[in-house]
Amino acid sequence: MGPCGRSGDGGGGPVIPTVAWQDGVVVMIDQRRLPGEEVYLRCRDHHEVAAAIRDMAIRGAPAIGVAAALGIALGVRNTQAEGDALGAAFDGICREMAATRPTAVNLFWAIDRMRRRFEAGRAQGGPALREALLREALAIEDEDLAACRRIGDLGAELIPLAARVLTHCNAGALATAGYGTALGVIRSAARQGKIKNVLADETRPYLQGARLTAWELGREGIPTTLIADNMAGHMMATGEVDAVVVGADRIAANGDVANKIGTYTLAVLARENGLPFYVAAPVSTIDLRTPSGDAIAIEERAPEEVTHHGGRRLAPEGVAVRNPAFDVTPHRYVTAIVCERGVARAPYSESLARLVAG
Repeated sequence: MGPCGRSGDGGGGPVIPTVAWQDGVVVMIDQRRLPGEEVYLRCRDHHEVAAAIRDMAIRGAPAIGVAAALGIALGVRNTQAEGDALGAAFDGICREMAATRPTAVNLFWAIDRMRRRFEAGRAQGGPALREALLREALAIEDEDLAACRRIGDLGAELIPLAARVLTHCNAGALATAGYGTALGVIRSAARQGKIKNVLADETRPYLQGARLTAWELGREGIPTTLIADNMAGHMMATGEVDAVVVGADRIAANGDVANKIGTYTLAVLARENGLPFYVAAPVSTIDLRTPSGDAIAIEERAPEEVTHHGGRRLAPEGVAVRNPAFDVTPHRYVTAIVCERGVARAPYSESLARLVAG
């Protein structure tokens, strides 16, 4: 177990340490170093937590939300301000967290929840308020872990026996507080003896599938085959895929899904080949305030992620580069959306609203 690991899995399957509070600092596994090295960052102030989110030391929508909440709690504990000055400091900490990644709605959901806790305890101030904020952040972490286990069990019911499942990016324990969303479904299905093989897209340009998903599943002995992104259509057409399962960074009210770039392509290919396309995500990823995918901001990342690999330039100097980190899959391509409260199907404007309402 790493330094930010948990003491057990509570009967719900393995938990890979992602992010945790430890001795007054936020500890997280540095996902940029995987699979070569298992290195942990110790973030001693909220600036370091924000940098870790922005620079993708930690990534995945639910994990980003947990990290931001812990970072806010850390930032408030580190300030000596009280009264109006504390309120101003808190607002500044929240703004810094909100500026890290624009697409993942869990980030803003977690910030809003911490804001509500701050306002509820503001009159107390002092140590009581600081402890209340830490308890709230830890509750967000625990709730996410429980939600992922439930998502996994519900999603496993959709997976047939001897299934060959294709997944994209990394929606696993590393993208959450533990266990995972899309990989949570695969983990639960594997425990039930349903998984014959997992096809993991490498997921260019950041290679989350090659570096992280293959690492996670390999640790657990789940049969996994790594493929380049542009091989997915061939695998579907030749009958080597039974279902596609992906995560999400934001789900609009109408069921449009923002996820790692390349997800839309897989959804279209799955429809063409008559395969189910499942999305697994917690309720906190559903954004009823965003009517459709057209309103989702898509993060554009640095061109070096495309032009370089391992510090080595692969593309010619001066070439124009686009690097959108996400794309939007229209809801018509989505077979079902699995969250901890149930499975949503079309019409999503109705089923998602019911799930959010609880």
